[in-house]
Amino acid sequence: MKRAAGQCWDALHSRRQSADDATTTVMAAASNLLALDFEVFGTVQGVFFRKYTHDQGVKLGLRGWCMNTYHGTVVGQLEGPRDKVALMKDWLQRVGSPSSRITKAEFKNEREIPDYTFKGFTIKH
Repeated sequence: MKRAAGQCWDALHSRRQSADDATTTVMAAASNLLALDFEVFGTVQGVFFRKYTHDQGVKLGLRGWCMNTYHGTVVGQLEGPRDKVALMKDWLQRVGSPSSRITKAEFKNEREIPDYTFKGFTIKH
């Protein structure tokens, strides 16, 4: 009887440790979220830049928004895993829409966030 109780305790402890490990993994993944603001300069209006930015953000699983400004740039905010945000930053600096001509991209207010604040990626008008 003592042996069976010991085996039950070991099994319970093992399951609890697995659950604790899973919680730690989820918490570590959550702290891996970044948020940032961006502004892209050049020929980025009238060339479907916002649409392509939206599509690339969705493809990468990012959340946030983008919009045209009155001075001819596109601004926005991004949220997502660190590696996906890095890919999007590169895309905003070097790729953009097929007809765009990017001269500069600025990224500000980069910070870790505990959780998402946006539900998806949108284009603001």
